Amino acid sequence: MNLPTTLRYVAIAGLTALCAARISADVIETRSGARIVGAVTRIEDGSIYVKTDYAGDLVIKQSEVTGLSTDAPVTVRLASGTVLAGKVSSSGGAIKIAGEDGELTTRVEKVATSWASGTEDPQVTAAKKALEASQRRWTYEVAADITGKTGNSEQLGTAVSARATLKSNQDTLQFYSAYDRQVTDGSKSSDQFKAGVDYQDNFSGRKSWYVRDEGGFDRVKDIELYNVAAAGLGYDFVKEEKHTLTGRVGLAFRYEGYKNPATEDVKEAGLDFGVNHEWTFSNSKLVNRLSFIPGFNDFSNFRLSHESFYEIPLVVPFWSLRLGISNDYNSKPGDNVEKLDTSYFTRLVLNWR
Repeated sequence: MNLPTTLRYVAIAGLTALCAARISADVIETRSGARIVGAVTRIEDGSIYVKTDYAGDLVIKQSEVTGLSTDAPVTVRLASGTVLAGKVSSSGGAIKIAGEDGELTTRVEKVATSWASGTEDPQVTAAKKALEASQRRWTYEVAADITGKTGNSEQLGTAVSARATLKSNQDTLQFYSAYDRQVTDGSKSSDQFKAGVDYQDNFSGRKSWYVRDEGGFDRVKDIELYNVAAAGLGYDFVKEEKHTLTGRVGLAFRYEGYKNPATEDVKEAGLDFGVNHEWTFSNSKLVNRLSFIPGFNDFSNFRLSHESFYEIPLVVPFWSLRLGISNDYNSKPGDNVEKLDTSYFTRLVLNWR
């Protein structure tokens, strides 16, 4: 055999092997007569997921499939609960699963789920995730910032806050506190403290009930002591692993005691409206909180508080930078006190669990 002939046979053998590699794949046949060639990644919730070279990832309704064959062994669970691992072949509208433990003939619609042999059962994976989500875990955060200015005016500000959260997929318990003190040209422009507790129980799907209590003081606004106690119902308008939006409505009792005897203290029952929003991205987080508390006797006498911040992780583990704004609006404040108090902040945050 001369050299050109040898090279020709080698080329033919290589081309044949390449064609065989290309032809070797999973095949799906549909009621419309389509024949889809690719790699079946899984069967789940009435859909067959296929990865192809020519059309990317496809999702095919299982009810439209009449035939299925696989190039490699897969693990199949039928609707009856039977589990068998082996290659799948198709003939005459039926499929045959042939494995080391025997053969089984059934129909495509009887398949409940499938997964690659050697990987974990999706039911086991889901059970582990559910167990992990149901377990309560504490997380903690401490935040602080110090601001200063000298020259035409002298300014020094300090703000610290802390939050401890015990959370599961069923309920959330939070303890929090914060203190903010600002001095401008020798006069206090902010001197306020708050501490509170908030408990939410997700008793049915997106529905929840809550109780909360918050108290503190605001000496710049002449409030020696304030307290808000509330309870009510909540609803999750968005409930995803990394994105939640919860609305609340309930009853509240609001107390504000003023140092100036000329200012009438607030002791009134009312409504409690709230919105809590949290969206976690790949490497950052957006949080919005809003509370609105009007009184029954005088609906125009209300308190509105708001906080929004964007948090960015730092290179150092557990540390992040928080950029945000907060507003505290009192519709009927004490004498010589502004209704709206707005703060902009940049805080260093330590998170751990």
